[in-house]
Amino acid sequence: MPKILIIEDDSAIVRGLTDALEEEFFTVTSRRDGLEGFATAKTGLYDCILLDIMLPSMNGREICISLRNEGIMTPIMMLTSKGAETDIILGLEFGADDYVIKPFSVRELIARIRALLRRMTKPTTKSTDTDEFRFGDVVINFNLQETTVRNTKVRLSAKEYDILKYFRAHIGEIITREMLLDTVWGYEHFPTTRTVDNYILTLRKKLESNPAKPQHILTLHSVGYKFVVE
Repeated sequence: MPKILIIEDDSAIVRGLTDALEEEFFTVTSRRDGLEGFATAKTGLYDCILLDIMLPSMNGREICISLRNEGIMTPIMMLTSKGAETDIILGLEFGADDYVIKPFSVRELIARIRALLRRMTKPTTKSTDTDEFRFGDVVINFNLQETTVRNTKVRLSAKEYDILKYFRAHIGEIITREMLLDTVWGYEHFPTTRTVDNYILTLRKKLESNPAKPQHILTLHSVGYKFVVE
């Protein structure tokens, strides 16, 4: 059974999530303090971490950064308050794989967890030195999940790699937000197009030399995006 770690200080949310996840045959551990949660997550024994941002002793962003610095690549789902767009973007920049906004549907959350777990268990090809993609100053090795920008390593989440794989397969084409939601997220009804916009904004900050005037990940207003490599 997949093991889920919940790091959340709201006891009502913890109880509700624990009951719902256990009904779906997940094994659940919870921590309500940031430092305790970090110590537990650092063991690397969990398949997914549900991480609140506002926590006592150590906040969610600090936990996320510290885990990635420790080499712990367990998928992280950030739990954030409605409208806290800055928290969402920072969480994605610091290594989170996805997020949900409170109050959230438990059904939505479980769907997102399952999607994360599916992506993390996809078989990879043995030719780890061949699946390389270059554009501008960016070099991406999808099999190794390593990225450099201007010869500096940049950390991307699993979902960001999935988005870039889709872009690579559709260079120069019109890509709608709905196409990305259906293909990358793997479920149609729960996320909003704003979800896609947040991920694109984060990718631009990581990959574009001038995120305000992107050269590769272009916005087509009222339509979606276009990925160009020239």
